[in-house]
This record gives sequence, C-alpha cells and structure tokens, in this order.
Amino acid sequence: MDLSILVVNYNTRELTLQALRSVYASKTSYSYEVILIDNASRDDSVEKIAAEFPQVVLIANTENVGFARANNQGMRIAKGRYVLLLNSDTEIQTDTLQIMLDFMENHPKVGASGCKVILPDGSLDKACKRGFPTPSASFYYAFGFSKLFPKVPKFNQYQLGYLSPDEEYPVDVLVGAFMLVRAETIRQVGMMDEDFWMYGDDIDWCYRFKRAGWEVYYYPRTTILHHKRASWRSKPTKMIYEFHRAMYMFHKKHYWKKYPTIVNWAVVAGIAVKFSFEWLKARLL
Repeated sequence: MDLSILVVNYNTRELTLQALRSVYASKTSYSYEVILIDNASRDDSVEKIAAEFPQVVLIANTENVGFARANNQGMRIAKGRYVLLLNSDTEIQTDTLQIMLDFMENHPKVGASGCKVILPDGSLDKACKRGFPTPSASFYYAFGFSKLFPKVPKFNQYQLGYLSPDEEYPVDVLVGAFMLVRAETIRQVGMMDEDFWMYGDDIDWCYRFKRAGWEVYYYPRTTILHHKRASWRSKPTKMIYEFHRAMYMFHKKHYWKKYPTIVNWAVVAGIAVKFSFEWLKARLL
C-alpha cells in the first residue's frame, strides 16, 4: 500500500462526503486506502458514509477524543508508506495525490509536505505555510506588524507573507488539513502529541520532524479547497479555548527553557489577553 488517507469527522456529514468523493475521483497510479475516524458525531455521518463508501475503513468513537488522538487511531492501523492527514472539510483535485506522492518519491529527505490550500473565497489559507510561533514571530503577528510590513521577513516570520504562495520551498509548519507524511518519519519521530486536543498538533509535529533532521516542504503544484472551521459552529467557545491552550502548550513544551522568565510570562500574558478578547467576542455575537 502506497498511501493511507486519514479523515477525522465530527458532525460534518455533507462536507465529509464531498471530501471522500473528491478522493475517490483521483487519477493516480498509487494505491491508497481511506481510514475515517468519527468522533461521536450526533448526525448520521457514520451511516451515510458507510452506505456510500463501503470501502472506507471506519472507526466510530463513542466520545470526541480530539483531532490528534483520532488521527493516531488511524495511524495505528494504516498500511501505507505515506500517511495523509486530510480534513473532512476539504476537497482535493483529481491530480493532487499523484503530484504530491511523486514529489515525496523524488525527495527522500522530505519528511512531510503540503500543497497550496485555497479558501472558498479564492484567497490563500495562510496556515498552509508557516514559520514556528517563536515569541518574536508571535509578537509581530499579534500586534499587526505582519500586515503593516507584509514584505519584510522580520515581521512575517509566522505567516511567511513575504514568500510567494506559488513557489516551492522548505517551511517550518504545514497545516493539518493537508499534510503528507512519510511513514518512516512517523516511526522515527512518533505520532501526534495527544495533549493537543484540536490545535497546535500540526505545529508540534512539524517541529519534531525538523528537530529529527527531516525537511518540511511547501509544494504548490496542486491545490485543495478548504472550507475551514466547519466543526467550530457547534462549540465556538470550546474551540477558542483549545486554540489558546494549544498556543500555551507549544511554548511551554518547546520554548520555555530557551527564553528568559520575563519573556515566558509575557507570552503567557499575551495568550491570556487574546483568549479573553476572543471569548468575549464569541459570547457577544
């Protein structure tokens, strides 16, 4: 088996069916399997998916175990030489699998790769190519310097806005909505950190890939559509909490010992202020 495609579903039946249809419409010489992990959806996702796609390997959880843990469940039974994390709210092109797997086959030092990700309005999903959220990168991003000076690398360390989205290059972080990972890399580095429930797991994983000597690459020779945040709609405040918790966890895990105490506590304070603002905004809307 060449490729194992992992899809995590949570109450996104119609989007998930669209995603699966796009996968099975692929034109590729590579063999693949699809493993779908349902996180205790309250709709009839499992029944509808099983009926339309009986070839899909289904794991039906009795509780919502989060994104990282669900993907790990799929990885444990995956047979492919590569593993693709694919969000349930995405649609791939007919050539996406062929192009991305060809790239990985021809670049054995690349542990993980991602393609160009487009939002429904035609704009770039900026999460598909990022730098690590160091304290300085986070500061310039949070306080708008990246928007004021979009072409200055110093101020765009996180979203890499100074780099063309139509050119290929190594990056620090890919988005978990579409991340193609070599099984050999997973065996060496380990699976996703399940302490990250919904966000930050992709950043943490890419950080560990690079620390182990693997390249992480952005390869925009094919695109996918990302509807984005489809699962937010049912529990927006929960998602806001998990997003900011993940920011804190990543800093604590990878940067706490690298920076002075004053910097660490400034980061914590910044995360707390941003969380409070986003939480209040969600409650008032």
